[in-house]
Amino acid sequence: MSVKMIDVLVIGAGPAGLAAAIEAAKLSASVIIADLNMKPGGQLFKQIHKFFGSSAHHSGSRGIDIGRMLLNEAEEAGVEIWLKSTVTGIFPGGKVSIEREYDDRDAELVTLHPKEVVIATGASENAIRFKNWTAPGVMGAGAAQTMVNVNHVRPGNKVVMLGSGNVGLIVSYQLMQAGCDVKALVEAAPKIGGYAVHAAKIRRAGVPILLRHTIIEAKTGQDGSVCGCVTAEVNEHFAPIPGTEETIDCDVITIAAGLKPTMDLIKLAGCELTYDALFGGYVPLHSEKMETSVRGIFVAGDSTGVEEANTALDEGRIAGISAAEGLGLISETEAADRRTEIWRRLDSLRMGPFGERRRTEKNHLIELYHESVKEQKAFA
Repeated sequence: MSVKMIDVLVIGAGPAGLAAAIEAAKLSASVIIADLNMKPGGQLFKQIHKFFGSSAHHSGSRGIDIGRMLLNEAEEAGVEIWLKSTVTGIFPGGKVSIEREYDDRDAELVTLHPKEVVIATGASENAIRFKNWTAPGVMGAGAAQTMVNVNHVRPGNKVVMLGSGNVGLIVSYQLMQAGCDVKALVEAAPKIGGYAVHAAKIRRAGVPILLRHTIIEAKTGQDGSVCGCVTAEVNEHFAPIPGTEETIDCDVITIAAGLKPTMDLIKLAGCELTYDALFGGYVPLHSEKMETSVRGIFVAGDSTGVEEANTALDEGRIAGISAAEGLGLISETEAADRRTEIWRRLDSLRMGPFGERRRTEKNHLIELYHESVKEQKAFA
């Protein structure tokens, strides 16, 4: 089996991966993006709402438009995008195995030997268990969003959303735009988890948001699929209160219970991890350059801790610049100057009641990285 040599392999064609690939390719690196999906763009092509932030963060633009722009930039920069391509191994010495599927022939196992790797594999949805939670018609909010915004298919007619974070609020509104009847949002906490601007849209449309409630059962019909949803109030310990059960008529239950970083390849590469509940679970330690504890392996986006598309874009840019620096394609001084500017933008994003804690925690993760490096040098 032949081994193809390249400068940079980016794993994941979402916002972080595309941004990293574009920055590295613009600095003359040969770049391949590998993504297991049939289309590039990741979450961007699901996001039909307008982005917040500054002009540098495409304020007022919709995710689908930003996605198209990034794909055009990647093509102009000479980035090669491999779709339906699953990374199956990252080996000592730098080799990476990828199973590529083709429309006109069988799948092929390809081995690449990149000089630098950027892992931007995003995040996956959390599940909530209740009676019949695996029945047809129970799905993640992201799955429902993919159906309506990418595949243009309604998941059903009557929807109950579990979770009132930004994902639950935004996807509920998008389901309504697609013609679904959103019967209610169910939230165990005593207050809404997402931005007030998103919640206001839901309330103006007359959709009730049931705070201090949870779902305890998905009712199923003769065919086994969802035909209703049983909710109950919860106490201060989030336990259902007997006697408060109510049934809502629906054929779809969507779950927006948060995301967790996708760690499979990061673990496989041997990167040092730490647990951080704020960012969704285990995350890799990384430097200001987005480089992990393994030399030449960088991370970006939700795989470093769940945030939003704008932060993923900027972290991807940092990773791409840093990978190019490692290849000697940009000077240390110029790379540092570019990173400083991007970090300033990231700090501006991580402000306010939602962002400040994330900024502090992200800085703490970088401090942990440097402490770990010092310890390794001390024992070397």
